[in-house]
Amino acid sequence: MARRKPRDLRESLPGFRRLFHYVRPHLPRERGMLVLGSVALLSEVGWRLLEPWPLKFVIDALVTSSGGRIAAKQPENVTVLLLAASAGLLVITLLRAGSSYVGTLAFSLSGSRLLSAVRADLFAHLQRLPMAYHDRARTGDLVTRVTSDVGRLKEVVVTAALPLVCNVLTLVSMIGVVTWLDWRLGLVMLLVFPAFFVTSTRLGRRINSVSRLQRHAEGSLASHATESLAAMRVVKSYSLEQTMQETFTVSNQKSLKDGVKAKRLSAGLERKTDVLVGIATSVVLFAGAQRVLAGAMTPGELVVFLTYLKAAFKPLRDVAKYVGRIAQAAASSERIVDVLEEVPTVVDTEGAMPAPRLSGDIELRNVWLEHTPGHPALRGVDLKIPAGQRIAVVGPSGAGKSSLAMLLSRLCDPVRGQVYLDGIDLRNLTVRSVRDQTAVVLQESVLFATTVAENIGYGTTDPTPDQVRAAAVLAGADGFISRLPEGYDTVVGERGATLSGGERQRIAIARAAMRRAPIVVLDEAMTGLDPRTETEVHAALHRLTEGCTTVVISHEPAAALACDRAVWIEDGRIVDDGHPRMVLARRVGGTHAAG
Repeated sequence: MARRKPRDLRESLPGFRRLFHYVRPHLPRERGMLVLGSVALLSEVGWRLLEPWPLKFVIDALVTSSGGRIAAKQPENVTVLLLAASAGLLVITLLRAGSSYVGTLAFSLSGSRLLSAVRADLFAHLQRLPMAYHDRARTGDLVTRVTSDVGRLKEVVVTAALPLVCNVLTLVSMIGVVTWLDWRLGLVMLLVFPAFFVTSTRLGRRINSVSRLQRHAEGSLASHATESLAAMRVVKSYSLEQTMQETFTVSNQKSLKDGVKAKRLSAGLERKTDVLVGIATSVVLFAGAQRVLAGAMTPGELVVFLTYLKAAFKPLRDVAKYVGRIAQAAASSERIVDVLEEVPTVVDTEGAMPAPRLSGDIELRNVWLEHTPGHPALRGVDLKIPAGQRIAVVGPSGAGKSSLAMLLSRLCDPVRGQVYLDGIDLRNLTVRSVRDQTAVVLQESVLFATTVAENIGYGTTDPTPDQVRAAAVLAGADGFISRLPEGYDTVVGERGATLSGGERQRIAIARAAMRRAPIVVLDEAMTGLDPRTETEVHAALHRLTEGCTTVVISHEPAAALACDRAVWIEDGRIVDDGHPRMVLARRVGGTHAAG
């Protein structure tokens, strides 16, 4: 069920509290910096309180107490007083500036490091989430959460939250001082706050709502851009540039519209705050002057009062200025926490142990699997695969073939039933140790934007150059790799775009060979290749799977015929099992067609 959106900043605070749950484990490492920042912050507030007082002493010394005129005869120590007051003001200003610098630096460093740690936790958590989550999520939106949303929180910590805390402390302190100086004038200042609270709550509610819409629009914009750029070959081949541009423009304009609306509302709140502050200052100036004329306070005290009044109202202006940023940060924090609160479904159970070296014996007992609750992908599957057997899994599209492959590498767990490797329940083994003994070659060979050698060595701890080359030789890839400009040190494009499909596939096979796994899963690994490349890849796969338990997911009859055994899956159930020729003869020749 979707969460109800917060209506205003007060209702956004639970979002920050939810985020704090994930920040708290990292706080001990920043304790020293946070203590330093807090001391500097309190020092800055203290120096702010002292700043107007040198001016008070000067004014009271120069102004006569009777008529308010400059004294005809200056006090004998006036020069000393002026020098002392000037020097005191300079020292106070320097100390306040130094405290502000130390506090800003300390909180900025600690805040940035804390949120960088949260970003790392977020990325790690995304990698632990099941494939079902990633299948329904939009990649661009997830990237926005990891980068832009965390970045926005960092920016708010430095440019909004820290100044706001400092100004609120200053506000509370100055309210106490002005009330001590003259409670009647202090009451005038306090009367501004209810009016400001009503105004900021009403506008803050709208700003927060618009900010959430803007963050959602930016996530959609990033998703569209990611999808379009990743599919650039298809976009160009089908002349979809204009269509993609129009869709991008719609998303871009939506983000712009929401952003402008949020800025307009924030600016409106700032101006209304300025009007309230101006009214309060005018009233205090008039009433204060009357108090001076009545002899109830000195001119210097009135100057101190007005200085405090101006400084005390600064937090109100800051709240108005920062409310939009804080609202956006609240929306960003909720988007981050929404991901962090997703529960990984494939985790190590209590007492799980690393898998011993497996022989590759596989057994599924009454296995039910659901990617979406209430929609089984596998229904009561029973299957035994002896170690070293090469088995083909065939059937119509959407029948559950790839779901079976996902179970073996623990990309998902069954909702009912058990999967055994060498007689050990998969759930009693650590996820990492199971995946370390399972090699997977997919139809889409995913390569990363790094060197060929690193692409081959991914998933293997500290591979040596000799091991990488040996795996490439086994995959039939050493020849074309050696002809690349930098050989094994050649950097391939993102997703291996600089290589042909067959070359990418052979590098993927070499990566699988590096694992020396007893279980190999080939998920449509031969699909989409031209005849010559298919022959080369087929030979490489044969060398890879020699002596291994091999599960071949394919709709190609030739791939099934090369196996020892075939099972036919339909609607999540195994409906046929036997020699490949017999299974294909019974299924392909009838009303069913392999797809």
